[in-house]
Amino acid sequence: MQVKICGITRTEDAVAAVESGADAVGLIFYPGSKRFINPPMAANVIANLSPYTTVVGLFVNADESQVREVLACCALSQLQFHGDESPDFCASFDRPYVKSVPVSDTNQMSAIVAAHTSARAFLFDTQVPGEHGGTGKAFDWRLMPEKNIGHRVLAGGLDAENVAEAIRIASPDAVDVSSGVERVAGVKDHDKINRFIRAAVQAGKVAKQ
Repeated sequence: MQVKICGITRTEDAVAAVESGADAVGLIFYPGSKRFINPPMAANVIANLSPYTTVVGLFVNADESQVREVLACCALSQLQFHGDESPDFCASFDRPYVKSVPVSDTNQMSAIVAAHTSARAFLFDTQVPGEHGGTGKAFDWRLMPEKNIGHRVLAGGLDAENVAEAIRIASPDAVDVSSGVERVAGVKDHDKINRFIRAAVQAGKVAKQ
C-alpha cells in the first residue's frame, strides 16, 4: 500500500514522513489552503529530501503561468489538480499528473475519469461545497469506483484509527492523508505519521492475502 503525506509546510515534517516510510509528500500551492506553501519555501523542503522521494505539487484552478513559475523553482515529480482543470491543461506540463475526483454521483465521477485519459492516477476525496480537499471529512468508502479505472488513491478523513477499515472496504492502490496526521493545520504530528503509515502498510498486506 502506497502512502502520501500531503499538506507539508515544514522541512522537518517532510523528512519525518519519508523516514517513516511515506512514498510521496504533497506540497499545496493553492493560496486558499490553510496548508499553502510558497515556491521558495517548497524548494527548501525539497532540497532536504532524497532525490528518490516522490514530490507532488497540488494546484486548484491555477493559471498556466502560476504552475510554470512553481516548476521553475521546485523539482516536482508529479502534479495534482483539484479544480476544474481541463485534460489538455493538466497534460501540458511534461509531468505525470493526478486528477482529484470529488465523490458524488456515479455519473459525475465517471465523466471526470473518462475525460482525463492521460491522468497517472485519480484521487477520490470527499465533496464539500466550496472546498478543494483537506476537509478532514470521510465519504462512504463503498462509493469508491472499481479497480478498472487505473491507479486509485483514497483520501478524505483518514487517520491511523480508520485507515485499515477504509482500505478493507475501498481496496485503493494508495492512500493520501493530511489533517489526520496533524497537530494543527500545516503542522504534522510525527507520531501520527508513523502510526498512520504502519497501519496502512499492514492493511495493504492483509488486503492482498
